[in-house]
Amino acid sequence: MAAPPLLGRAIPHLRLHLHLHTTLPAAVCLLIRRPCYTTTASESPKPIRKPPSTTTYDDKASLLTTKRHPPKDPRWENDPDYRKWKDKEAEIFLDIDPITLLIKDILHSDRYMDGQQLTPTDEKMVVQKLLAFHPHSEDKIGCGIDSIMVDRHPQFRNSRCLFVVRTDGVWIDFSYQKCIRAYIRQKYPSYAERFIKEHYKRSSG
Repeated sequence: MAAPPLLGRAIPHLRLHLHLHTTLPAAVCLLIRRPCYTTTASESPKPIRKPPSTTTYDDKASLLTTKRHPPKDPRWENDPDYRKWKDKEAEIFLDIDPITLLIKDILHSDRYMDGQQLTPTDEKMVVQKLLAFHPHSEDKIGCGIDSIMVDRHPQFRNSRCLFVVRTDGVWIDFSYQKCIRAYIRQKYPSYAERFIKEHYKRSSG
């Protein structure tokens, strides 16, 4: 029986190795370490190349603009007043978001326990950005502010709110949403009622 092609090519090497080393295991190990095989061009591995990123800063800005003003909305395409309103709406959000996020963090996180006074930094922000615009700020402040406190609402015990602790020892709650609505009415009178109606559950006060 004819020897297989691979074995036929290996026999001369095997004979030479047997002649030099006279041990069959050593010759077999030599053949195992040096196998003969071929690889076709179709079997050669091809590097996987990822397409280069072409997203630029302007592209990201365009995506954000698209989310804010969907081009499919015919009002955005054809109504200048609607475009003006959406721009002003974004401006109002940008204006009130910092104080709104701060108050939500004060009331709904574990930063403050019930009955705890605000830090001087937080108190200054609350007084200047909120309490000063409350429709009845003079009545709330009364004889003067000793501190601002976080505690349970006197009627809705599951909710927390802000309190003015006055210098005479009296403390009285106030709504931060009333303060924000009054601020919007004062600074953006032409757009305030529409903004409040669309983004606040209670537009009164």
